[in-house]
Amino acid sequence: MGNIPRFRAMQSNRGRNPVRRVMLGQLIGPEIQDLLRAREFGELRNVLTGLPPADVADTFEDMSPTDVGVIFRILPREFAAHIFEYLPFEVQENLLHSLGHEEVAAVLNDMAPDDRTALLEELPGPVTQRLLTLLSAEERAIAKNLLGYPEESIGRRMTPDYVAVKPDWTIAQVLEHIRKVGRDKETLNVIYVIDEKGMLIDDIRLRELILADPAAKLSDIMDRQYSALRADQDQEVAVSEFKRLDRVALPAVDSNGHLVGMVTVDDVLDMAEQEATEDMQKAGGMEALDDAYMQVGFWEMIRKRGGWLFVLFLGSTLTASLMGQFEGQIQKAAVVALFVPLIISSGGNSGSQATTIIIRSLALNELTLGDWWRVFGRECLTGFALGAFLGFLGFARTILWYYFGWHDYGGHPYLMAGTVWMSLIGIVMLGSTAGSMLPFILRKCGLDPASASAPFVATLVDVTGLIIYFSVALLLLKGTLL
Repeated sequence: MGNIPRFRAMQSNRGRNPVRRVMLGQLIGPEIQDLLRAREFGELRNVLTGLPPADVADTFEDMSPTDVGVIFRILPREFAAHIFEYLPFEVQENLLHSLGHEEVAAVLNDMAPDDRTALLEELPGPVTQRLLTLLSAEERAIAKNLLGYPEESIGRRMTPDYVAVKPDWTIAQVLEHIRKVGRDKETLNVIYVIDEKGMLIDDIRLRELILADPAAKLSDIMDRQYSALRADQDQEVAVSEFKRLDRVALPAVDSNGHLVGMVTVDDVLDMAEQEATEDMQKAGGMEALDDAYMQVGFWEMIRKRGGWLFVLFLGSTLTASLMGQFEGQIQKAAVVALFVPLIISSGGNSGSQATTIIIRSLALNELTLGDWWRVFGRECLTGFALGAFLGFLGFARTILWYYFGWHDYGGHPYLMAGTVWMSLIGIVMLGSTAGSMLPFILRKCGLDPASASAPFVATLVDVTGLIIYFSVALLLLKGTLL
């Protein structure tokens, strides 16, 4: 979920099946509209409360803010709050404007703390402060605590709605406590054991409690083996830990080990989607968008894409400048310039491939910084093999064009073909090694490896690839074509 402008783009699709949404709209939408126009509010309430909150939220997305506001006022308060959690941000925002203070307070107080945090940090500061005043003292304290954690941290995504018990309780006491307080908790699959100071000392699955002897002490079935997240860690840590441990929930602790919250798998799925989207956009040579595509303003889109395009443009000017340095050789044998697009595109493509593979492998923790030397050696060999293969194709193409009479290459087809072959080996090797090493360098510097975008690597290889190509051409063709 992370940085909420990016969460906004995901929230509108969270848990949604597009086909199901269309079918639901066709089946339920007209009925809702008819009941609303007839002012059959009792029947409308019965129809909607018989549906899952996520499905009701789907139908609301196609309705006017005024109609949604009317319907919200007739729904049970807790049910309305659950629907609100599934609505896209823009619908939530419109709905807040249409509801009175009392209705807004009811919705916010009944929302899950992590979803409420997602909404509040998306809104402008003054609006957030105003909404915080509508919360009860208890909920306001929870909201301020979660908002106090850094953006994109686990603390912003955790919920304090967990069940905590003491090790000296009997199993019967624990089960009775769960029955008493568990109704409003995020999940009951895992129960957390804390000591007198609130330190996390174990987690117990509900299955273990149900199968245990009711008269036994909780400490009798504890193994004190557990995994926990730190609330101040980056959300990417949560994604990797959930994948590694295959859990539905993990506790979050502060720097001293005190239990402060819990992260559930539904939030982690949102985090993973947001991180993958961000990495894909960066790999495409732009800043990550803070919103869904159609919700990003014109000038914001220009800013997000223009910066990298400017950098890439400067890189391309270096390519043009380098070609100017070899202008004399090009004038002597213009045929040499014919192969420039072929040469530099092959290097750029190989670099883009390597960059994409390494960025993804680092993100999935398949590679660590300690693997850089092995990756370097592997990419050198891979680049050599791919370059030799492409070079052979270039060699064959050059010779065929000569024998078909399409180009005479100044009477030196084999020298020209050899230049292409050797250049492609060098350039593809350069592209593969440079593209694979740049993400490691960025990670070592504490930067996001995804910033090593494919277009950036391609531009970098273009510049150095020209040097390789013209150097090989001067070496092999001097005294003949040059």
